[in-house]
Amino acid sequence: MSSLPLAVTQRRRRSVRHTLDVRVSPYAYVAPFFLLFCAFGLFPLVYTAWVSLHEWTLLSETQEFIGLGNYSTLLADSYFWNATFNTLSIGILSTVPQLALAIWLAHLLNRRLRLQTLFRVALLLPNVTSVVAVVVIFSQLFGRDFGMINWILSWFGVGQIDWAAGTASSHVALSVMIMWRWTGYNALIFLAAMQAVPRDLYEAATLDGASSFTQLRRITIPMIRPTIIFVVIVSTIGAMQIIAEPMLFGQSSGGGGGIATGGPDRQFQTLALFVYEQGFANATFDFGYASAASWLMFVAVVVVAGINFLLTRRVKGGLL
Repeated sequence: MSSLPLAVTQRRRRSVRHTLDVRVSPYAYVAPFFLLFCAFGLFPLVYTAWVSLHEWTLLSETQEFIGLGNYSTLLADSYFWNATFNTLSIGILSTVPQLALAIWLAHLLNRRLRLQTLFRVALLLPNVTSVVAVVVIFSQLFGRDFGMINWILSWFGVGQIDWAAGTASSHVALSVMIMWRWTGYNALIFLAAMQAVPRDLYEAATLDGASSFTQLRRITIPMIRPTIIFVVIVSTIGAMQIIAEPMLFGQSSGGGGGIATGGPDRQFQTLALFVYEQGFANATFDFGYASAASWLMFVAVVVVAGINFLLTRRVKGGLL
């Protein structure tokens, strides 16, 4: 008779352990991520908002609370709006052709080809290349006197272009660098989505006489629309945070100006580079002003990403 209560007790203990395992363990598994996010993501974000409300420099021992003073000064700063324009210009020039080319490359690799693995690995190589090496090489390619790009353009009667000196030319050069690094990476994401599209749809379309381009428009793009939305949003966020390419381009091309000014006339200074200049390159180390710029950049990223999300969701079965 004594073994019966013992068995019941053991079953109850197993039931309690099972309940804890089912209900509590999922939270324990995700807890490390949220702890790290709070420590290195949420806290810096909130603290930066607090700093942006102060006159906060490293040269002063006191930080005076000025409310929205940094924001009002920033909105009247022509350098800030110049950096905003440059960021949007470079982002559009690099993102739109990049995504179109990535979808086209993924569509080609989605067919039965020889050495498919080799081609897929080759697409990923630009992404794992050091950004410093990329900028140095492309700065030589876009060189004014001995660059290969100007040499090719001379065949068509185009004179020597000082790519780093002009606003439009420098934006084109930076966009080409960004496209070269990220097109293959996005193509692999699109390719993974295309692999899940039923092959029967393509076979039926081929029997109906649909061309490869028609299949891309009518079958592939509508079927991978969620992936397209994801890639558009991620690419938009990345384009709004460009800093390494313009920072190194000005030095490698010999365009003059400080490392954080984006050229002598700030012709390719981005928002991220503007924040770096205010917080770390200026002699005053104005963290309050830089924090306000960071928050406005955050708002700009959210707005632009939201607009792209709404526009992409409206894409139906037709061509993008």
